[in-house]
Amino acid sequence: MMEAYEKAGGRPDVLQAQRVASAVISANEVLAVSEVEGVTIEAEEQEHGVRARITVAPGKKIEHPVHLCFGMTAEEGLQEIDSEFEIGEGAEVGFLAHCTFPNAVQLKHVMDAKIHVGPGATMRYSEAHYHGPEGGIEVLPTTRAVVDEGGRLETEFNLTKGRVGRMAIDFEADLAGCAVAELVAKAYGSGDDDIRVEEAVRLNGEGARGLTKTRVAVRDQARSEIYTTAEGNAPGAVGHMDCTEIVRGRAEARNVPIVVVRDDQARVTHEAAIGSVGKQELETLMARGLTEEEAVDVIIRGMLRG
Repeated sequence: MMEAYEKAGGRPDVLQAQRVASAVISANEVLAVSEVEGVTIEAEEQEHGVRARITVAPGKKIEHPVHLCFGMTAEEGLQEIDSEFEIGEGAEVGFLAHCTFPNAVQLKHVMDAKIHVGPGATMRYSEAHYHGPEGGIEVLPTTRAVVDEGGRLETEFNLTKGRVGRMAIDFEADLAGCAVAELVAKAYGSGDDDIRVEEAVRLNGEGARGLTKTRVAVRDQARSEIYTTAEGNAPGAVGHMDCTEIVRGRAEARNVPIVVVRDDQARVTHEAAIGSVGKQELETLMARGLTEEEAVDVIIRGMLRG
């Protein structure tokens, strides 16, 4: 499990550091839990996964990111993670989550998350996946987030290592006055991978701000569908949706932005770009000795880092 965690970008040594809160979950087993002052982690084993509740005490500024490791090393199976994050008023915390499925042939990972960011609190959550070469996995994360007045939520989902398989993200965030949400999703599909991202940000309070940023590349026969919704429901609310998709080979990409404004002092914008790799950029890299495939990969991964 630790070897797979490292392939996903994690550092096994950090999980053993006393100053870092962490949890390691393999299939439905809780292998390790470590807490620090201000962070409580409750994890309960279930038939097919784990139910976890993570609480950050009000006013606590957690110095080091909380490290989370989820995964399965088996080829087949089901992992269901039911998680709840409660970030107390005025608290500040970051999370680094690594999900590893290196041998997946017929495997399903289901994540059902509830997030509550208290007034004036900040939560940053970054999740990176590592999958094997077979593409025999379904990744189905659902998140419902509430950000109270003056709170801030930043999330990043990254699935660019190994085959995607089938991925369907479903993320909804409700923001109170002066709250901020920034949702970033990145994926690189190949073969017959199927990518679907559905995100909705509801700017319900005065002065709330929201951003969705999606970067997806598909090649071979892979497909991607991006559905983003931003609602400006209060005075001074500002929302923006930004989607870039690169298509290669016989792949297919679709983007559907939905803008809803219910207050004449709110503003919501969107921009989307779908297309192939730029010819000039491709030729420049090939002139430096890269093959066409190598050059395309460099360009795509550069886009995904942005």
